[in-house]
Amino acid sequence: MAITAWPVAERPREKLLARGPEALSDAELLAIFLRTGVPGMTAVDLARDLLAQFGSLRALLNASKEDFCAGRGMGEAKYVQLQAVVEMARRHLHEELERGEVLSDPGRVRRFLTARLRDLPHEIFACIFLDNRHRVIRFEELFRGTIDGAAVPPREVVKAALAHNAAAVILAHNHPSGVAEPSRSDRNITDRLRDALGLVDIRVLDHFVVGDGEVVSFAERGWV
Repeated sequence: MAITAWPVAERPREKLLARGPEALSDAELLAIFLRTGVPGMTAVDLARDLLAQFGSLRALLNASKEDFCAGRGMGEAKYVQLQAVVEMARRHLHEELERGEVLSDPGRVRRFLTARLRDLPHEIFACIFLDNRHRVIRFEELFRGTIDGAAVPPREVVKAALAHNAAAVILAHNHPSGVAEPSRSDRNITDRLRDALGLVDIRVLDHFVVGDGEVVSFAERGWV
């Protein structure tokens, strides 16, 4: 049965307009993006089939072009459209941390860092540089690779903070394994950076470790 033959309240587009996007399932949201189905399948049926094939919406969004285009009813045009949607979402989150924004909500920082770091296949160490009123100066990815003491030289972090005339920093890195629990090395790095930055009167406000479904805050655990 075509979607147009469904009761109005059950059609994804009408449901979104009436109840908001949060009321839709992953399959319904994906169906709106797909717009049309394939012979014998509505857009919702196709969306459900794709989610079953890839395992989750997130896996579908992160699929390579080759894997995505191999899906039924997919192709390069759909891949390009989806990547544009994903990038717009990332930029929307980035705008929440625009220069001059006062950081007072840890939840916003978590959402931003999750969007930027969670799905990367490699480790990234980054900093959010802040002025003395905790307004954002800049977010910057500083180091890539295995994050250990040798890979994050305190001198380079201090140089970057001074270059941005920062009064405080928020440290962040991801765990591609998906496990956000900080390691002993993570704690040692934080201590070294806090001490080094403290010598030039720059405060470390927090260190976030981004995992798959969790973001751990050192400040919340009393470690900074």
